[in-house]
Formats: sequence, C-alpha cells, structure tokens
Amino acid sequence: MIGPGKYDDLCTIVREGAKARGVVLLVMDGARGQGFSVQATIDILVQLPQMLRTMADQIEADTKGPTN
Repeated sequence: MIGPGKYDDLCTIVREGAKARGVVLLVMDGARGQGFSVQATIDILVQLPQMLRTMADQIEADTKGPTN
C-alpha cells in the first residue's frame, strides 16, 4: 500500500530524529493495533525486500539458539 499507514506519524518522528533516509516501523499490539509504516527513498525501498529477508533469517537463527 502506498500512502500513509496508521503509524506514519510515529515513523516520521523516528526518521526525522535519526536524520535517516529510510525507516521501517513495525508495531505489534500497539494502541492502534498491529501495523507498520515505511518511509524511504526509492533506492532504499528497492533494497528493502532483501533487507527484510536477511533480517527474518537472522531472527529465525537467533530464536533457534546456538547449534552444537
């Protein structure tokens, strides 16, 4: 979905506060329910799917614990 999400206002605060070109905000069990907001330049947005896949792989590996 293109356009503001339900947490877009908070995403703007984070992006501006961090002086970042891109922010992905994921909210779980928030006051407005589940949701996310993305604010990014087009070059960052194009990279986002791979970045999220890498992140998901790392989270999954971390939650499985150490391998012996």
